[in-house]
Amino acid sequence: MSETKKHVTAPFDRGHLKLKNRFAVAPMTRVSADEQGSATQTMARYYERFAKGGFGLIITEGNYTDRSSSQGYRFQPGLTDDEQAQAWRATTDAVHRHGSVMIAQLMHAGALSQANRFVSESVGPSAIRPKGEQMAFYYGAGSYRIPRAMSDKDIAEAIDAFAHAAQLAIGTAGFDGVEIHGANGYLLDQFLTDYSNQRTDQWGGEVGQRLRLTLEVIAAVKKVAGQAPVGVRLSQGKVNDFQHKWAGGERDAEIIFAALADAGVDYIHVTEHEAWQPAFAQGQASLVELARRYAPDVTLIANGGLARSAKSRPGASCRRGHHRGGQGCAGQSG
Repeated sequence: MSETKKHVTAPFDRGHLKLKNRFAVAPMTRVSADEQGSATQTMARYYERFAKGGFGLIITEGNYTDRSSSQGYRFQPGLTDDEQAQAWRATTDAVHRHGSVMIAQLMHAGALSQANRFVSESVGPSAIRPKGEQMAFYYGAGSYRIPRAMSDKDIAEAIDAFAHAAQLAIGTAGFDGVEIHGANGYLLDQFLTDYSNQRTDQWGGEVGQRLRLTLEVIAAVKKVAGQAPVGVRLSQGKVNDFQHKWAGGERDAEIIFAALADAGVDYIHVTEHEAWQPAFAQGQASLVELARRYAPDVTLIANGGLARSAKSRPGASCRRGHHRGGQGCAGQSG
């Protein structure tokens, strides 16, 4: 057995995260909840397949966090009340029967919302229409709406909703921990991104200020999570802008990853369309390599096209999953 295979198949025990191996199922939007945002038996069977297959860690699709503006897609699951949380129990119980750890991803779609049963408007850091078109395989069509710029009250309520969803996930739904979705162009990433965040208050400006909402959410979630692991997902690329790069290059990466480490997250989940590629035109390091450089004591999960990379890199290991036009890949934590 190669050293790489020995590494990824070995148990992992660090901080609050304990896994039987280092293979993870990355979040993949499935749009297979019911109209009320409750998890279904179809979802339980889907996730149990990965647990039966031996994956040590399984991370869910994004759950919306409030009964206001966080929902992004029709048939998206939520974690806003006891009913939605209890609906996840069949899934978490099924996964746990096979010895796998299950993490709930918490997500606010922000300006990328394509469907929301609670409100008719979308919100974002600034009233700027997102790039690109809505995704047809998630029942969207045409351009995104121009969002309403969030007030301080909106932002405070969004932070509280992440914390409440985390409480429901851990205390009622039976999840082992939570992942905060700060990637792929959704609300927290919209605040981090220079062109979508044109605010001049404490939530905008330089990269450290634009990261503030993510850090506030992490702090609020950690207060209610107890000993359960709290991770964060991060990317440069977005579902509506695959090729986006942080304007400050490696200096931005240093600021962002160091701040996440200081915030005390249990892991950083780095995802890119092709995760092994150099993060910036200047330099050869990938984004996950930069995360290791600037957050050296934090567990990392790498995700994004690793199956393609494995074909040209002996010893690399990956599991690809398909879902309504998208794909996800197992990451390696360590």
